Amino acid sequence: MHRLWRVGILVVAAIISFGLLLSFSQPSQYTSRIFRGKNNGSYHRRPLTSTWLRPDLETKERQKAAFVVLARNSDLYQFLPSMRAVEDRFNKKFGYEWVFLNDKPFSDEFKKRTQALSDSPCHYGLIPEDHWNQPSFINETKASEARDALESLGKVPYANSVPYRNMCRFNSGFFWRHPLLDNFDYYWRVEPDIKLFCDVDYDPFQFLAENDINYGFTVSLYEYQESIPTLWETVKNFIHDHPEHVPKENAMKFLSDDGGKTYNHCHFWSNFEIANLNLWRSPAYRAFFDYLDKAGGFYYERWGDAPVHSIAAALFSRPDQIHFFEDIGYRHEPFQHCPQGDAAVGRCYCDPGDNFDYLGYSCLSRYDELTDRSST
Repeated sequence: MHRLWRVGILVVAAIISFGLLLSFSQPSQYTSRIFRGKNNGSYHRRPLTSTWLRPDLETKERQKAAFVVLARNSDLYQFLPSMRAVEDRFNKKFGYEWVFLNDKPFSDEFKKRTQALSDSPCHYGLIPEDHWNQPSFINETKASEARDALESLGKVPYANSVPYRNMCRFNSGFFWRHPLLDNFDYYWRVEPDIKLFCDVDYDPFQFLAENDINYGFTVSLYEYQESIPTLWETVKNFIHDHPEHVPKENAMKFLSDDGGKTYNHCHFWSNFEIANLNLWRSPAYRAFFDYLDKAGGFYYERWGDAPVHSIAAALFSRPDQIHFFEDIGYRHEPFQHCPQGDAAVGRCYCDPGDNFDYLGYSCLSRYDELTDRSST
């Protein structure tokens, strides 16, 4: 009897062991696996089968939106922490796609490493040369002399850089024309070396759509005056020549303290943007960009996409169509927005004392006046 009992125990133990061996040998439903696709060696990530890990994908209607990244192959390891932050804090719950743009072909390594961080599709696009390079109508002698003069001041970043000017012009007038963005209405711009401090448990794209918002930001500040000496005169000339494009109910108050006579140099920091692509696709903005481009200030001076986007957003939007994402903690060196108050506890990890919002170089108080936030 005792011998039979011992044999029974051994049989049960063997069955349990065999079952455990099988369970460990099977792929877990909570993991995703990278595999090489057949499309030009691109990499994809198989979706998680557990809806518990991504609760909104099956039940929530999503907007036609994507993350937009302008990056070089050499930016890969500075960008991966940014992408991981966006995925962990937001996108694992919502599953929006990524669009990467580069003036050179992306390497297989770049594609493999970035796609491996997201369960959503990643798209990799090459920027056309005429969208990136300095246009032929620019007088290079004049442009070179202007770059040297700006660099001699010793205070303006990228003062003598042509690639930086190419980037500013591309972000101002061309990124939204890329075919990879044709099927999207909204975008969230993501750059290397950023920090996203807070869980984002709602859909900012849905928020923009439901509230008819054109442009969202986290940091606003003053531009270097030396980099845009004739920008505002050019803007005023555009308004004079094309009044049909500027609605009466606009957000000029953010830009000017005297009804548009002068520019206060405030702009939204465009390394973070959650915005409506149709703002840039509109006839008003297309005419505006073409007007600025022909003036040559992207190369004869150093007009950045931040003031260009900000001026356009203010000119072509009502005050309530520009939104401060107060609840999204964000850092791009050297400035940081950290949400304040008890609502951030347990959701954000930034130091609320390290916050650019109302420091001397910030323009947030002007936004408050524009939207009457200061009285609430």
